[in-house]
Amino acid sequence: MWSKTTEYAIRALIYIALSNKESRRPGFREVAEGIDTPVQFTAKILQTLVRSGLLSSIRGKGGGFFFGRNAEDLKLSDVITAFEGKDYFIGCALGLKECDSNNPCPLHDEFVEIRTSLEVMANRETVQGLALKIEGGSAMLKRG
Repeated sequence: MWSKTTEYAIRALIYIALSNKESRRPGFREVAEGIDTPVQFTAKILQTLVRSGLLSSIRGKGGGFFFGRNAEDLKLSDVITAFEGKDYFIGCALGLKECDSNNPCPLHDEFVEIRTSLEVMANRETVQGLALKIEGGSAMLKRG
């Protein structure tokens, strides 16, 4: 549904939330290893998250990544929008500029329902909520 960058960002944030809960601030290498993603790509994703204000970091010994604001407030939709753009939840399934109920693409009617459901879920779910579900054993952060 979304790019690998967004997928990795969500997994990284969940990993960081779980680490922060243990009073640890992981570095980018630890995050990459913990979620089984390329180190340099993960570093760039984490930089983007810090620049966008969704994550904080401290350099040097004892540094690492942490949530400067309460992770419970960080909705999945904020992360998706940071990487996919503000039009992600309103765009056409085929990427057409002129797609609406008056001028629908062949997928318009079905995609509106899917997109709406995805937006509702993304606005409901938080990074902390996802971390709690993983902590409870519902999934793993590493790829299968």
